[in-house]
Formats: sequence, structure tokens, C-alpha cells
Amino acid sequence: MPFAAMEQDKGNSVKYLLVKDDETGWGIYDKPLRCFGCGIGWFCFLTGVLCPLVWYYGTYLYFSNHYRKDPRERAGLAASAIAALICSAAAVITVLAVLL
Repeated sequence: MPFAAMEQDKGNSVKYLLVKDDETGWGIYDKPLRCFGCGIGWFCFLTGVLCPLVWYYGTYLYFSNHYRKDPRERAGLAASAIAALICSAAAVITVLAVLL
């Protein structure tokens, strides 16, 4: 969808110029995210409920700066990292409680 830009002459009349956009019409952040539109981070977070190892994959992506490709991924990857931290803490507490 092309956009219009205003240009004012020396007089009081206003001209509208057609500004051409790229071929697809998508902006850099207008494209839908991967994994059903929610992004790889939120997908890892949601599927991590069923298989917690997926949270560690999301944590790896978070610490390897995967979100620099698309900043919209950062929140989901951070949520996966926090979930992995909580899961690890719960596992350590459970193991200590069983052994002691």
C-alpha cells in the first residue's frame, strides 16, 4: 500500500506525492513472526510447559542474542530464560530435599 507525502509550494497550495514502498508492502516489523505468529520465544515458553527442555533452548537463544534479528522476540526469549531458571531451582531443591 503506497503512502502519500505532502509537499507545500511557495503558494498556499499543497501537493501530494506518491511515495513508493518496497515490492511487498511490508515494513521490517510488519511481517508476522515465526511459529504461528507468536515468535520463537513465546513458542518455546508455551511448549516448555509440556517439555521443560524447550525452555533451555529458548535460554540459549536469548543468551546468543537471537533477538537482534528481530527485537520482538526478546520478551518471549526472556520469559523462557526465567522459566528455565525457576525449573532449575525447583529441581535443585527437590534433589536436596530427597537426599537430605
